[in-house]
Amino acid sequence: MIRHLVPSAYRPVLADRTFRRLALGLGVSGLGDGMSFVAVAWLAIELAPEATQGLWVGGAVAAYTLPGVLGALLLGRRLRRVPARRLLTADSVVRAVFIGAVPLAWSAGLLTPPLYVVLLAVSSLLHAWGGAGKYTLLAELLPEEQRLPANTFVGSLTFAATIAGPAVAGLLVTYASSALVLGLDALSYVFLAVLVARSRLPERADASPVDPVDQAAARGGLALLRSRPELLGLLTLTWFFNFLYGPVEVALPLHVTGDLHAPGTLLGLYWMLFGVGAVLGSLAVGALRQLPLWPVTVCIVIAWGLSLLPFGLGAPTGATVACFTLGGLVYGPFVALSVTLMQAKSPPRHLAAMLAANNAVLLTASPLGTALGGPLTAALGPRTTIGGSGLATVVLGVAACVLLAARRGDRRHDPSGIEKRRSPSRG
Repeated sequence: MIRHLVPSAYRPVLADRTFRRLALGLGVSGLGDGMSFVAVAWLAIELAPEATQGLWVGGAVAAYTLPGVLGALLLGRRLRRVPARRLLTADSVVRAVFIGAVPLAWSAGLLTPPLYVVLLAVSSLLHAWGGAGKYTLLAELLPEEQRLPANTFVGSLTFAATIAGPAVAGLLVTYASSALVLGLDALSYVFLAVLVARSRLPERADASPVDPVDQAAARGGLALLRSRPELLGLLTLTWFFNFLYGPVEVALPLHVTGDLHAPGTLLGLYWMLFGVGAVLGSLAVGALRQLPLWPVTVCIVIAWGLSLLPFGLGAPTGATVACFTLGGLVYGPFVALSVTLMQAKSPPRHLAAMLAANNAVLLTASPLGTALGGPLTAALGPRTTIGGSGLATVVLGVAACVLLAARRGDRRHDPSGIEKRRSPSRG
């Protein structure tokens, strides 16, 4: 009976015992990360002096992500030939050891803001490589026709973690301890490492290289993007959109504690409902196929910015919770739509190189925005930082609208006939 409830595409994938074990480990570690999404900032608030809370929260949140970017860009020569299984195991062990050191140092009374940031930074150093190893391992484990449902299933576990993790963490940081939440995250990576070690997974020395960023392809892709203003414009828009999102991750927990004097359950509620909205928005992206991709993408940028403005205007908590949920609804489809737009506008023979360049550039956007969020929140306050991020995002979207309209106006009046030769597209 249960078997008939599973869509047919997923049945062969879930019939593979090794995949089920691996998916279980990834799901548990994803839940741990979803809980840490709330706990990392909350513990920084508890540790830092009130006058410098914004700086330390920004440092902690950035330390949880930014070193992974540096590891992806700087460790290519040493790690790109390491088998996927070893990369996933190494990342899991490093995460478990250094995140696990946080509650140990806290319980011993030794945890200070600088030590906390250092432990988080080291824990994330291999995380991009672990992610690359995870998807490479799935590709090696399953035949080609089963890879799409396998990737989709694992991706759905990540979406589920963005909903359940913050909700659980909000309760734990309020009624137990934020350090305990990080300890649970560390245990989730122990669980993943043990499952990977005990599973019969491929480990082939002749396998395709694993690399979060194909730097050779990225360099060629950047040259191609510079020669195509529309695609370069899309990359610029996406980079600034992600960059302006970064300060929100820092300012929101400080808004909950400083402006609202509310418990961690409210922060968990914000992120849980954002995750619900993002999942629903992502699922609805199929319904947007018949809409022009460029206008819809730009409208998402403006709508996300508008959803943040009530924070800066001092709206009631219920209103900002509702707006943040709607913000997740419009934010969710952005990645899929922007990638689809690049796929539609790129020459097929250059698509892989352009996507590599796109990924390499975008890898830095949100972590840098998060790092900037600390000083901004310290200087302006949480409410103003969130509202200012929203206003800047609206300005970004309006500027993109103006440039897009001007570009299309130039095409209509272009005497060279380029517009006539242009093949029809949805953008």
